[in-house]
Amino acid sequence: MTFLVLDGLTKTYGDVRAVDNLTCTVEKGEFVSLLGPSGCGKTTTLQMIAGFTSPTGGRIELAGRDLASIPARQRGLGIVFQTYALFMHMTVRENVAFGLEMRKVPKAELTRRVNDALEMVHLGALADRYPRAMSGGQRQRVALARALVIEPELLLLDEPLSNLDAKLREEMQLELRRIQREAGVTTVMVTHDQSEALAMSDRVVVMDKGRLQQVDSPFDVYETPRSSFVSTFLGKSNNFPATLQSNDETGSVILSGGQTLRGPRVSHLPGPVEIAVRPERIELVDAGAGLVSGTVRERIFFGAQWMLAVETPMGEFLVARRNAGAREVEIGSTVHLAWAPHDLRILPAEHEVSA
Repeated sequence: MTFLVLDGLTKTYGDVRAVDNLTCTVEKGEFVSLLGPSGCGKTTTLQMIAGFTSPTGGRIELAGRDLASIPARQRGLGIVFQTYALFMHMTVRENVAFGLEMRKVPKAELTRRVNDALEMVHLGALADRYPRAMSGGQRQRVALARALVIEPELLLLDEPLSNLDAKLREEMQLELRRIQREAGVTTVMVTHDQSEALAMSDRVVVMDKGRLQQVDSPFDVYETPRSSFVSTFLGKSNNFPATLQSNDETGSVILSGGQTLRGPRVSHLPGPVEIAVRPERIELVDAGAGLVSGTVRERIFFGAQWMLAVETPMGEFLVARRNAGAREVEIGSTVHLAWAPHDLRILPAEHEVSA
């Protein structure tokens, strides 16, 4: 069931179009992430949904209601800011109860809802503690409980995990997703962190320069990007210009250097395209079995895997290799690279991506 509708949403500041004709929907109960680099318009989009910024054009509809004429304080939304914005002179319980007190909720109901919210975020035992005596992850959960206790129709998260260290951030991704599912609240999160969006979302809205690039499930947005920007922004990717020669059961691509490759069937017409292959899809094979050969220029150890930089006539390839408990090939070694045809992505040439 479509719950939130953004229809032609636009925001301009003088000659700058911060958000440019953004159209997408969010289903009831979904967790959707707005993902993109700094300045792509994702935070401006969230601010327009919240009512902090007025759209220049377009429509925002929530549960059948046009939000244009509804002030921010009357939209009934739960919001968790990047800084959490907790009241340091109040206890955890007082922070969580604040929104209910402003709504003049009866005392008995207020107590019940605050207790339920604190239990949901596993902070019942810390109800009388002050935020200054809590860790970053605990403060984040206080802010989340405060947003959820008002029983919002929509929860908005503005980079909610950005202030946490890497390990705690990963732990809180799982915790936040658990809480969202348990509460059943429709959620829109802004993030610039690709792994965070992929790990937490039902769907990802990828934005760049104010424009929507792709809306898909985390799996599909990573495995089947629709543009060069999406393929390179969502994880590492080896991208090269190419020419599509034919398009029957599989697309035949000839590179500028004369190397012929096979890929999946696509809708593009013969002509300039861009090909992409993920580092983890590339295998090291015996001489004569490779699609391209090259020299290992660099290798980096990440614990669970090695990343090789291989210089080839096509250009430099990044190759991800699972750590099998042994040191990887030496720098300066000649290696031979291959991948399955279905792992090759054939994308529109960058200048041909529709505006």
